[in-house]
Order: sequence, then structure tokens, then C-alpha cells
Amino acid sequence: MTTPQEELLPGTRRALLHRIAVAQAEGRAPSLVAAVVRGGHAVWHGSRTSVEGHGPDENVQYRIGSITKTFTAVLVLRLRDEGAIDLGDPLEKHVPGTGAGEATIAELLAHTSGLAAESPAPWWERTPGSLRPELADVLGEQPIRHPAGRRFHYSNPGYSVLGALVEKLRGAPWEEVLRREVLEPLGLDRTSAQPQAPHAGGWAVHPWADVMLPEPTEDLGLMAAAGQLWSTTGDLARFAAFLAKGDARVLSAESVREMRTPAAPAEPADVVDGATYGLGLQIQHRDGRLLVGHSGSLPGFLANLTISVVDDVAAVVLANCTSGPMLSALGADLVRIVAEAEPRLPEPWRPLREVDASVLESAGQWYWGTHAFALRLTADGLVSLGPLSGNGRRSRFRDNGDGTWTGLEGYYAGELLKAVRRPDGSVGHLDLGSFVFTRQPYEQGASLPGGVDPEGWRGIS
Repeated sequence: MTTPQEELLPGTRRALLHRIAVAQAEGRAPSLVAAVVRGGHAVWHGSRTSVEGHGPDENVQYRIGSITKTFTAVLVLRLRDEGAIDLGDPLEKHVPGTGAGEATIAELLAHTSGLAAESPAPWWERTPGSLRPELADVLGEQPIRHPAGRRFHYSNPGYSVLGALVEKLRGAPWEEVLRREVLEPLGLDRTSAQPQAPHAGGWAVHPWADVMLPEPTEDLGLMAAAGQLWSTTGDLARFAAFLAKGDARVLSAESVREMRTPAAPAEPADVVDGATYGLGLQIQHRDGRLLVGHSGSLPGFLANLTISVVDDVAAVVLANCTSGPMLSALGADLVRIVAEAEPRLPEPWRPLREVDASVLESAGQWYWGTHAFALRLTADGLVSLGPLSGNGRRSRFRDNGDGTWTGLEGYYAGELLKAVRRPDGSVGHLDLGSFVFTRQPYEQGASLPGGVDPEGWRGIS
């Protein structure tokens, strides 16, 4: 239930309904259902259908295809956070004998393992998983298409291998582990490996005629970790809220932030609005907005989950057709409609509870050569360093408690910032990964590599 502060304005709701109505009509989808999340809760649900009296709601299941991969990635990150694995571990260390053991777990998560895009014939999405009873049947005799770590190459078998990793280390089936460790803690009781009523049927719509054909629904077997799940807009709205902020019962905010961080570039042919891939999440820039999430498709179904963390808005869209509406564009539009019509209110400014005088001394204007920067102390206990104007390297830094700070993002992520003091104890300059920042541009007497011309600044004679 939403509070009055969370409810969307009537005009926003009308715009959302209009957008999905256009998508369903022009995309010729038998049905389409959507949800919008704001403030960690679903604040809007909408649906359009071709069958009178049978409009789906937030509790009707659709197959979500490759959004399943994001769930599998959460299970793998849990293993990492517990210390059972390192993302740099080669697969061979934990699941030997696959023929793809040189790839690391991180490379499998980011689709840079070099594995083939698909499992060998027959077409795995339209045939029973019983045809691939062993991992060797999923990978085939020649699973490697590219050297590991060299390029982004989306791989469905790669996530089947990650499912096998989860099963090996947990000693239980992937589906059982997922339910126990993710679905139940997050309250996703309408997400399952097999369809549970009420659920939509999958359809193929003829490309040149307004007629339909039912699609088969197969159990994917060992490919399940790549695309098996069924879910609802209600459950995926809760999952979107988790991916934005984390949940200590499942995965920390820091770990879900890591999932949302680019880990692989997209191939040039696939780049649309700067698309990249994180650890189980697709990442793109669209209309100046950073969006994360995942799309999915299996015969008869399309799915999309899109999140703008900065705007605190997410969208879920599900349809029961093999092709038709472009759900990734639709999800991005739903986020944009809400973000632009009802921009997020910033958190109230709050002062620091206490401040270290020695840190406060370093606040203010600094120069890297002739570039002006500002160092600020913020209420969250961090310091930020960035250009006074225009673009340039900027980062927030975490206090290490010893007079140094560690960069959290951008060019300076992981780099050390420290205040270097003069013999009298005052701050002489800042050192950031060997770069020297001074109070004045090329300050006389400052400890600058190469020194400063003793004649100082001058005009043209």
C-alpha cells in the first residue's frame, strides 16, 4: 500500500497508461503488464490485453527469461561475500573438467569468459532440458569462442556454469538455493522455476497477419540458471528495490552497487546509448540517464527490468509474445516519465555531527597545476574532491582513520589521498596518487616535482 506522499499524480498515471497502451497496440502483444517503483515500493500498476475481462494484474506470472541471470548473479555474490569463492578464481578451482576452466568467475558473470553464446543444437529454448543431462552437453565439445577476458560476448551457457557452481558449493539444487537464500527473504513468493496459476500463456504473433500460435513451454534443465524463472510485476518490483539499495538478509548495498558497476564493454555492434554490462546486470545511458537492469526473452515471452538509482525510480514490463514491443525502450520511457514529471526530492541538508579540525583545515580550494579543485567535507563522513567548474576527475573519499582517504569512484577509485604537513604541522599540500595539489597554482616553496621557476609568473615582454 502506498502513502499519499508516494502516490503518483493523475497526470503521471495517465501518461504511463498511455505509453503501455501504445506499446501493446503497436507491438501487437496479446497482453502487457507493467509496474513502477519509487521509494522502494510499487506505486503504479498497469496492463493492457487483447482478451476482454482477462486483464493481468501484479500477481499474474510471466516467464522472465534472462532476468533469471541477475538472480543467479546474486547467489554467486553471496558465495563471494561469505568467503567461499573469490571472483578472480578460475572456474577449474571449483568446478573442474568443464573444458572452460581458465575463465574466472568474474568473467563468467560479466560475459567476458569467451564461452559460446548458445548451447549446441538442438535449440535449447524450445527443447526439453533432459536432452542436456550433463554440463558437457550444455557446453559442447568446443565451448570457447574467444580468449577469456578479451571481449564481451554474451553467453547463456556461461550462466548455466554459474548455476552449477552454486549447486556444487551449496550441495543443493539451484532452484532450492535460490528460494532459500533470495526469494523467501525478499518475499518473492510468486517467483518460481515452474509456472504457478494464475499465469499467462506464451504466444507467437504472425509477423504479417493478426493471428497467433501457442509457443511450447520447456523445462530448461541445466540451462535453468540462465533463463528458467517465472515471476510477476509485483515480485519484480520488490526485486528492483533490492537491486537499488541492497538488503542485509541477502546482499549488502555495497555488493549490489558492485553488480551495477560496469565490468565489461559491449561489442561495437551492440552499443546503443553506451551499453555495458556489470555483474549480472545490463547498464546503459539513455537520454542522459544511467539505467541498470536486465531484459529477458524466451519463446512466447518478453520481460524487462529497468532502474534509475539516481532518480529512485524503476520499471518492470512483461508481455506474452515472442517478439513485438521493444520492452527495453518501454521500461526506460516509464522511468523517464516519472523522473521528469515528478522529480525526486533531495534529502534535506544536514550538518556534520562532529568534525575533525585537522580534516577541516584541508577543506577549500586547491590547484593541480593550474586546474582549480575544491575539497569538501560532507555530512555522510566522506570528503569529495572535484573541479570547481566544468568536467574533470572527481571522486569521493573514505576516511582511513590515519590521516589518509581512499577514493571510492571514478579515476581515483582505490587511490590514496593524504594531506602532507609542513614542519610546523600545517597542511602544505595534498598528495593524490603522487599528484600534488597546492593552495595556489604552482605555489612558490611548495614541494612540487620539477620545482617552480624562481622568477614566478610573468607577462609577455
